[in-house]
Amino acid sequence: MLFGVSVEEKLVNLTDQEANLVFSIMRDLSGDFDHTEVRQRVGKTLLELLNADFFASYVWDDEKKIFVSCVQLNMDQENLKCYEDYYQFHDPITPTLQRRKRATPVSEVMSHDKLVRTEFFNDFLRKDGLCFGLNYFAYDRGANIGDVRIWRGSQKEDFTDRDAKIVDAIGPSFVNALIRAQNVDQLAPTLRFSQIKDDFKFTSRQAEIADLLVLGMMDDEICEKLCISKPTLRTHITAIFKKSGLNRRTQLAQCLSEKNHRL
Repeated sequence: MLFGVSVEEKLVNLTDQEANLVFSIMRDLSGDFDHTEVRQRVGKTLLELLNADFFASYVWDDEKKIFVSCVQLNMDQENLKCYEDYYQFHDPITPTLQRRKRATPVSEVMSHDKLVRTEFFNDFLRKDGLCFGLNYFAYDRGANIGDVRIWRGSQKEDFTDRDAKIVDAIGPSFVNALIRAQNVDQLAPTLRFSQIKDDFKFTSRQAEIADLLVLGMMDDEICEKLCISKPTLRTHITAIFKKSGLNRRTQLAQCLSEKNHRL
């Protein structure tokens, strides 16, 4: 059974490899991960499942009317910054896709022949090699709480209705995982590790990194912010988990929350 209904009702002719990948995603979606890690894990497996090359995921900020909190795989960070600063406001496909409550190939809302003539394609998508796309937007009580944007390069074929059905089948569990992660995020404490670093025998740098992990920052973002290398960051994170007795990033936030409530 898959999400309360049989696989046969949701999908047609899954190969053994596809079925294994679908259930791998299901296991991840039932885990204790923060909002960022949920999207990262789903994205990594979806690329393999759909024979795709690129993944990006945003959260819609309804107050500011912009996409924020990017998670990406195989895309250039500078190019994505151009999207956030300019192209999301000159995007001919995403607003239409965002209104849909189902996985949709980009070519369903704009023909590929028309897309390749746009500024959005030539000055943004093509720079990273993106050619054929499929999007899914997760909703909770009418609010867009996260999305999945999957792309293939020009050497591959466009996404099919079958591909969309696979993503749709995973969709409800993706939504539930984001809701759980969002609830954890909303409980994020006002207390910071930098204020109680002596309780854990953290160095000042370790406390600073722990606070950034609680905020959901990616490793690349932390390295850039603190001007440190990835090996150095991993060494600090290992020390943070060893000293705190924890082993997941989400547990750091929970730990702070518990301490905050005891104050």
